[in-house]
Amino acid sequence: MNELLQNLIGLQAIEFGESTGKNAEAAAAELRAKIPPQILGHYSRLAAQGKKGVTAIRGQTCTGCHMRVPLATVMTLKHGTDIQLCENCGRYLYLADPAETEAPPAPRPKRGRKPRVAKQELHPV
Repeated sequence: MNELLQNLIGLQAIEFGESTGKNAEAAAAELRAKIPPQILGHYSRLAAQGKKGVTAIRGQTCTGCHMRVPLATVMTLKHGTDIQLCENCGRYLYLADPAETEAPPAPRPKRGRKPRVAKQELHPV
């Protein structure tokens, strides 16, 4: 993950109370200085609405809006060449760590028809 996304995630952790510390305001100011103004402006608009500005991708799905993300966006994030926005919710995207993702649920057994029971005769012989 590139440094810009790490700075955004760190800033989000401080602003949304996920990271506590004595120097939270100083750390937030230091991170804001490292982020370009255009990206910081977009992030701040989302934060002003009470939304998190950065969210993970799990299984080609944005965890912010739960919509499917194009494969090209995922591949760009894997290569680390550029930062990407979700086309639906506008949040900055990053790839979730494989250790962070949970195992897929076990498949449920298929429900089929009940087996037929042979009809009994009404009048026994």
